[in-house]
Amino acid sequence: MATKTLSIIIPVYNEEKFIGQTIERVLNANCLDYKKEIIIIDDGSTDRTRLKINQLIKSKKFFRKNQPKIIFIIKKKNEGKGAALKTGFLKSTGDVVLIQDADLEYNPDDYPILLEPFKNGADVVYGSRFISNRPHRVLYFWHSVANIFLTFLSNMFTNINLTDMETGFKVFRGDLIRKIARKLTSKRFGFEPEITARIAKIKNLKIYEVGISYRGRTYEEGKKIGWKDGIRAIYEIIRYNLFN
Repeated sequence: MATKTLSIIIPVYNEEKFIGQTIERVLNANCLDYKKEIIIIDDGSTDRTRLKINQLIKSKKFFRKNQPKIIFIIKKKNEGKGAALKTGFLKSTGDVVLIQDADLEYNPDDYPILLEPFKNGADVVYGSRFISNRPHRVLYFWHSVANIFLTFLSNMFTNINLTDMETGFKVFRGDLIRKIARKLTSKRFGFEPEITARIAKIKNLKIYEVGISYRGRTYEEGKKIGWKDGIRAIYEIIRYNLFN
């Protein structure tokens, strides 16, 4: 049986502090029996992120025997996470495609948990922060309230019973996400409600949730999503469920 490929999509914007550790952790992560394809999209970074990635690509330290090749895409203008992910999805070739945030709030050690359902025919897997007994950093109360509310609102429209629609750990069957990617329009954090609405409209998909760990960041540490994105997410849940 031919070896299957896992495409790991890493959108990055101004993450010079974390990007080196993120790439190393992804390179060393257990991906079960999958061969890795790593696609990094620099979304118009203005710090030293791009320089650090280029240095890593040229460094033998990160490319030992049997290590995967990294595909590095540079966008001159910052457009947002959703736009960067769309670029990565369309570039991917993997049988399965996984999103990895560049800031390590989501742990590459959880890849085996996320990939396990695909052995049972999963089409989509969401990594939930709310059904897990794995370590969670304790941070903002109102962020958790907003996440729960947005998931509840999304579920009302999609009629699927997710516990964490806003999770950054989403995994898809490769041919499925590449087909959907051509239709994606949200350029920022609206990607989460948009992709959820779109997969919910496809009949007979097998959607799974698994519990994951989570090490959130404070704003002082570089967290980017804010209350305006939460307000906009309400609009995007309604838009993508009723009008797209």
